[in-house]
Amino acid sequence: MYIVHSVNDVHNEKDLLGIAEVAILAGVSRQAVANWRARTDDFPAAVVELQAGPVFRMSEIKRWLRKNKGARVAQIISTINLKGGVGKSTTTVALAEIAAGELGKRVLVIDLDPQTNATTMLIGEDRWKLLNAKEHTLARLFADALIEPSARKFDLAKTLQKNVSNVRDVKNVDLLPSSLDLIDVQDQLGSMSSGKFHSDVPTDILRRAVWKIMDEYDLVLLDCPPNLGIITLNGLKISEGYIIPTIPDVLSTYGIPQIITRVKAFSDNIGQAITPLGIVISKYRSQSTLHQNTLRSLKKDPKLPPVFETIVPEANKLAESAEFLPINTLKQKYGAGAQGNFETYLSLTQQVLGAMEHA
Repeated sequence: MYIVHSVNDVHNEKDLLGIAEVAILAGVSRQAVANWRARTDDFPAAVVELQAGPVFRMSEIKRWLRKNKGARVAQIISTINLKGGVGKSTTTVALAEIAAGELGKRVLVIDLDPQTNATTMLIGEDRWKLLNAKEHTLARLFADALIEPSARKFDLAKTLQKNVSNVRDVKNVDLLPSSLDLIDVQDQLGSMSSGKFHSDVPTDILRRAVWKIMDEYDLVLLDCPPNLGIITLNGLKISEGYIIPTIPDVLSTYGIPQIITRVKAFSDNIGQAITPLGIVISKYRSQSTLHQNTLRSLKKDPKLPPVFETIVPEANKLAESAEFLPINTLKQKYGAGAQGNFETYLSLTQQVLGAMEHA
């Protein structure tokens, strides 16, 4: 349970809303919110009652609105693994494209990984180079946190790339691109200034920059770096849940318990639920005894989140899908039928979104 120690805690906690803010978020009157609170048993309880009125946690209000009122309130999911090369970025992009192209979702991809794989998969290397040269990437956002406000250059409107993807039939996928420069920036973020009112914290940089646009989307996917550093924590800070893509082998799965433990500690520390939605098995080789045994162990371990039923097999189309080449349909990109992964990713996307609904 969230504990409010003082009135100042309420004013300083940016995940808290009063009745008026709930009404704005839902697009209704304050009286309508009061009615929901009085007439529905499952309306979120106030975390504190002030003289000015009740105060609610934003994440709980958003979940309630999505469930009960059909409001456009973004589902926000991070993808994490401490090991590179496990299909993390490929999974993120596939979920985004399938959700938009097949399920009619408006999707935002936030690429926090300095390797920029998700970025180049969605806009190509040439366009990324132009953006990087103009500093229209998230590296500029995090670098700005280290300098005086008057000298900051990050421009959200110019950084946000709209209607990305190399698939003609895919609309409504937007991107906040990454940069290799994030590698150098991350190491310095721990020493950033706390600001004039001591309210600036290194893990809150991303949320401050993007919160105004989040609910323009149905789904926000964050491709996190292969570590649990400050930039990854920025992604988790705005997430409701996370998935762990992995190859079912010893090296790729070794860090999963550490992810679960660290994210749980971070979640407890900020008083915000960040749910482990499940493990995504990728690049699976059904003939490999190692893969079979590792998959079996993951499913049996009670300390780990569930393994999603849909497993992504290793396939040539999977590697080809990472290339930024013009293509007409998602079935052509990911391959249809027994030798392709289109149906696999469609099923996986539905399962991930279902897990988020029931988190």
